[in-house]
Amino acid sequence: MRKSNLHFCGYNDTINKIMKRGMDMLSKELCEKVLEVAASTGADYAEIYANRTVHHTIHMIASKVDAVKDSVIAGVGIRVFKGLRSVNTSTVDTSEAGLIRCAQQAAEALGQGTAQIDIHLTPMTIRDIHPVRQIPAQMANAEKVAVLKEAYFAAKEHDSAITQVTGTLVDVDHNILVANSEGVYAQDRQIRTRMAISAVAEMGGETQTGSHAPGSRKGMEMFEEIQPASIGIHAAKQAVVMAGAGYCPAGVMPVAIDNGFGGVIFHEACGHSLESSSVAFGRSQFADKLGQQIASSKVTAIDDGTIPNAWGSINIDDEGTPGRRNVLIENGVLKGYMIDKMGGRRMGMAATGNCRRQEYSFAPTSRMTNTYIAAGTDSREDIISSMEYGLYAKQMGGGSVNPVTGQFNFAVTEGYMVRNGKICEPVRGASLVGKGSDVLMDIDMVSSDLAMGQGMCGSSSGSIPTNVGQPMIRVSSITVGGR
Repeated sequence: MRKSNLHFCGYNDTINKIMKRGMDMLSKELCEKVLEVAASTGADYAEIYANRTVHHTIHMIASKVDAVKDSVIAGVGIRVFKGLRSVNTSTVDTSEAGLIRCAQQAAEALGQGTAQIDIHLTPMTIRDIHPVRQIPAQMANAEKVAVLKEAYFAAKEHDSAITQVTGTLVDVDHNILVANSEGVYAQDRQIRTRMAISAVAEMGGETQTGSHAPGSRKGMEMFEEIQPASIGIHAAKQAVVMAGAGYCPAGVMPVAIDNGFGGVIFHEACGHSLESSSVAFGRSQFADKLGQQIASSKVTAIDDGTIPNAWGSINIDDEGTPGRRNVLIENGVLKGYMIDKMGGRRMGMAATGNCRRQEYSFAPTSRMTNTYIAAGTDSREDIISSMEYGLYAKQMGGGSVNPVTGQFNFAVTEGYMVRNGKICEPVRGASLVGKGSDVLMDIDMVSSDLAMGQGMCGSSSGSIPTNVGQPMIRVSSITVGGR
C-alpha cells in the first residue's frame, strides 16, 4: 500500500490547519487593493476568485487497499471585463506582491485606459443550507477504509461470476472566496463525499462491467442513509445481468428511460444547449426561443442549485451570485437559460447563479448544478404496460452530443426488451441516437418517481460535480442502436 506522507504523518491535524486557514489569507482590505489594480486600465468589472481544495482518495483492488492519495490545490484567479472583452489571469503566489503582480498582468492585457470604478467590498452573509455532521478530514483513515471495504466485499461476494472489483472513496473539502467590483466579498466551504464501485462478471467467456457511484454534498454521514453494501451489490448485480445478456436489436421503437441517472440524456442533449456559453453566441438549438414550445407539455425541466446537500448544490456560484432554482422549461415552454455574468452581458439578461469552474486556473462560464425533469403524473407500471414492443433503459452510460445541433449518441449500460407490456430479457450493446429537440417533443409519459444521479461534468471551465435526474419517462419513438 502506498502511503501519503500527508495522510499518515498527522494527516487530520495537517488538513484541519489548512482548512482552518481557508481563504483568510485574502482579507477584505487586500482584495480591495488588488481589485483596484486590476481595474486600473478601464475595466468596468473586476473579480478575484480564490480556492483552497483538499482531495482525499482511497482506492481498493485485488481485495486490498492499493492507494491513499491526498492533494491540495490552492491559488487565485483574477478576471476583468470591459464591455464584451474578458481577461483571465491566475497565480499560486498569494502574497500581496504576487496578487498585485497578477492583477497588473490582467490590467495590462485589457489595454490602456484609466480607472472607472470605485471598489468597496461588503462581506456577504451566506446561509449554509448544506450542513455536514461528520467532516471527513476529522475522521480516522481506518474508519473510511472500513466503509469502503464493506461495499467492496459486498460486490465481490455477491456472485461467483464476479471476477474483479475496484472501489474508490473520495472526499473533497473545497473552500472558495469571491470578491468583485460590484461589492461582493463572500466565502463558502463545500464538502462532498462519493463512493464508486465497479464490478466485472464473466459468463461463458463474456465479460461485462457494472458500476454504481453515489455522492452528496455531505460528509461521512452519507453512509448512514446509503448503506455501503448496497452500493457494491448494485454494481455486482448489473455486471452479472449484463454478462448473461444477448445483444440488443436495432431499430426505431418506444423507449422507457428509468429515473435517476437516466436524466443524463436531458443534461447532455438539452441542458448544455440551455447554457449561455452556447446560447449567447447563437450556437444552440434553443437560441432565441424563449416563450416557445420546445418540448412536450409533459415536460418541466429545472436547474436547482439550492437542494439541501445535493451533489451539485451551491450556496453561491463562482461569481458570488447566490444559488437559485431556475425553471428552464415549463409544460413544454422554454422559460429561461442558465447564465453567467459575461453571458448575461451578451444576452442582455441577469446572471442566474450558474457560473462555475473547477478551480482558480480555469476561466468560469455558465454550467449546470442539479438539473432534472420534474415529476409527472403517470405511473411506472402504466409506462411499461403501454409498450407493445420496445426497450427499457434501466441504466444509462456515457455518450456524446453536439450542443449546436443537439445530435446525441448514448450508451445503455443496462437494458431490457419490453414485449406486450412486460419487461423481458436483458440486452447489451444498446445505444440511443437522436436529436435533443426531437426527444423533448417525443416524451409522452412522465412518472412521479423523481430521483437523482451523480456525475462529473466536463466543459471549458473544467470538471465540476453535477446532479442529473428525472422520473421514469417514455419516449414514443427513438432510434436504438444495436445488432
